[in-house]
Amino acid sequence: MAAQQPPDDGPADDRPPEPPAEEPAGEYLAVDEPLLPPRAHRPSDLLRFLAGLLGIIAVFVLAQVAVSTTTGIENDITVNAKRIPGVLSTIAALVSSIAVLAVPLAFAVERLIKRDGLRVADGVLASVLAYGVSLGVDWWVAASAPDAIRNALTQFPPGGGETLTDPVHGYLAPVIAYMTAVGMSSRPRWRVALWVVVILSGATELISGYTTPLSLLLTVLIGWSVAYGTLYAIGSPNIRPTGQHLMIGLRKVGFVPSAAHLAPDAPGGTRRYLVTQQHGPLLDVHVIDREQQASGFFYRAWRRLRLRSVAVRRSPQSLRQALEQEALIAYAAAASGARAPQLVATSELGPDAAILVYENVAGRTLDELDAEEITDAVMASFWESVATLHERRIAHRRLTGESLLAVDDKTGCLVNLSGGDIAAGDLTLRIDVAQLLTTFALRIGPERAVAVATTVLGPTRVAEALPLLQPVGLSRQTRADLQRMTKERKAAAQALALEQVAAGERTQQQAEEDIAQAGEDLLSKIRGQILAIVPEAPMAPAKLERLKPKTLIMVVALTFAAYLALTTIRPDQFKVSQMNWGWAALALAASAVSYVAASMSLTGFVPERLPFGRTVAAQLAGSFVKLVAPAAVGGIALNTRYLQRAGIRPVQAVASVGASQLAGLGGHLLLLFSFGLITGTQTNGDLGASRAVIIGVLTAAVLALVVAAVAPLRRFVVTRVRSLFFGVIPRMLDLMQTPRKLVTGFGGILLLTLSFTACLDASVQAFGGGHVTFAAVAVVFLTANAAGSAIPTPGGIGPVEIALITALTVAGVPATAATPAVFLYRLLTFWLPVLPGWVAYNVLQRKGAI
Repeated sequence: MAAQQPPDDGPADDRPPEPPAEEPAGEYLAVDEPLLPPRAHRPSDLLRFLAGLLGIIAVFVLAQVAVSTTTGIENDITVNAKRIPGVLSTIAALVSSIAVLAVPLAFAVERLIKRDGLRVADGVLASVLAYGVSLGVDWWVAASAPDAIRNALTQFPPGGGETLTDPVHGYLAPVIAYMTAVGMSSRPRWRVALWVVVILSGATELISGYTTPLSLLLTVLIGWSVAYGTLYAIGSPNIRPTGQHLMIGLRKVGFVPSAAHLAPDAPGGTRRYLVTQQHGPLLDVHVIDREQQASGFFYRAWRRLRLRSVAVRRSPQSLRQALEQEALIAYAAAASGARAPQLVATSELGPDAAILVYENVAGRTLDELDAEEITDAVMASFWESVATLHERRIAHRRLTGESLLAVDDKTGCLVNLSGGDIAAGDLTLRIDVAQLLTTFALRIGPERAVAVATTVLGPTRVAEALPLLQPVGLSRQTRADLQRMTKERKAAAQALALEQVAAGERTQQQAEEDIAQAGEDLLSKIRGQILAIVPEAPMAPAKLERLKPKTLIMVVALTFAAYLALTTIRPDQFKVSQMNWGWAALALAASAVSYVAASMSLTGFVPERLPFGRTVAAQLAGSFVKLVAPAAVGGIALNTRYLQRAGIRPVQAVASVGASQLAGLGGHLLLLFSFGLITGTQTNGDLGASRAVIIGVLTAAVLALVVAAVAPLRRFVVTRVRSLFFGVIPRMLDLMQTPRKLVTGFGGILLLTLSFTACLDASVQAFGGGHVTFAAVAVVFLTANAAGSAIPTPGGIGPVEIALITALTVAGVPATAATPAVFLYRLLTFWLPVLPGWVAYNVLQRKGAI
């Protein structure tokens, strides 16, 4: 392996290496490639920006909490500063004030001489933004910050001045932002020089009493954060090597290239060039650089957090490690005897890129082949190479269509081994088998895929991969392909079923069975084929996940609930001393009845028998789900899941929930109209609630006109409504045969609305709003709750409260009574059931009911 070492004479420049002077003059090397983008957005800059923001928040929290500590530090500094001679302080202040501006200016001149003006422009922009942020923080601290923060960041200057010092230094923060944005971190001498003068300037300000320790820390964090935020927003100058630099690098390791053109990227964003030599075979050159290493950082971080280490390959930390790792895998694969491209050389292209030179293998990838071109022989060839790798404990880890190169109709070659592992464990090798099975099944079906794999590997090794046939263990592209295939097949089956039912060719039940069969995922079909060959194969899925999304959602939901409960509900808003406890108890009872009513409204639209107690528990669990989903959306998903777990087929479960929602919407509008008429009759039509009815009707009409006028919205609504009615109408026809079910369902809808209205009315009565009628409160609830829930916030938090308080005030309830009444209503119907809802959610999960 030939390798070029980076130069040792001085710091590395951010620009690509310039062609050496000894290149033959006038010789043209043809390179066919598009121009690289001038700037790149680096995830590392975003991470540093976020870290800086967290540091700024920590400074404010520290100033608010550690009052005694910060005050003590300031006093100690003031006492010890008197021991320093005044002349020394004056000289240090003069030198630092000059140097802190002279050093950045000198560096800017040096960069301009070297034609790196982009970096200087980035630094100037960052310094201007940092100055603006500094002014904004200064204004906030002086105008509206808590006293503890103001005292920690400012102080009266020595000599009896009456004006507080600035919380953020107006010149230090821009200088720090400038030096960070221009990239002084890669130039040690300049970086040390500037940090010395910055520290000296900060120390003199601190000793002279014109700043505080937390103010200095805040200044540094603001400059640092603004610099990286600016770099991420506008992008850093692109330092990726071009094709010409690649040709020069190839000459340095003994090749004589004549032309090159850019080929499709390898997995992970690795650039590939096909290089023609003056004498020799075609070369396949892979270029890895820091920009490519940074791409996909957040996705890889999430996968490492979520999955066990055996399911996720650890990414190299440096460019050198990436080069060595890929070279090691390539040499190990060649030594094993597997069909894979031969690595012939490696080299570094300066400090920010490296190349790996492979012999080019002609062929087409599996993604480029038509289904009929994928023969059993070529699939067997791939399986033989995989088996050879596995015998040497080498895992490929990227056995997707783009990594399977068909040389002809009988021979296959494994490419893109850069993501592989050596000395791999059994679980990692079994993941390889599961991935390749799924890749083939996506193209030619599970029957042939399993049959060819069994012929080459044997039934035992194929059966060992069955517990790994789960989406979480597969590649991202494979998961997307599985979802797309299931969605397309289900949509096609649903459209065909609609036509066949309308033509009378199939019954409704047969059509639903066809849709359910089409909706079966491909992994289940692969498992079925394996079990048909090896009935004793293990069925329990392997535990690949370290942290399940539902666990994370649960933790986030509880944290979010605790935060909102502490910030939005304050005891002084309840006026407990003025509350009528009898009415409050009645409101609590009405809230409890709502869960019974919700269970009735669901079971009434399901012809099958459901355990009523478990159904009530499912509705209670929905009060917890509402924390992490927009109002009404979480409940629909939970009820659908509950019905499926109860043994109802997915199509029928969705139809039942849809029928319940549709009937609820109709009942909501009917009750709104009825209570609006009652309210208008009672008050001769002169009440805000009647106006609310008119406003609601007009709003619905405007929304309907907007949907009808905008083509994408119209198509979206028509598609959803058609699929809804496809299942809902037959479901309603089934229910017509059992009137008792319909009575239960519509009775539940009526009772649900009345119980919520009763809860709100009792809450109003508890705080002295007794002159408002029940009908008026019903109109307020039906209009304001719907309007607030239309804004997609978890549980309608915020919009629902605002809408209810506003509507009650319009209806004549004093604001002093409407506000605590709404907070009591939301406490009883939303916040109080969260804890029992969480318990019900976990109990139902353990019992397999959701």
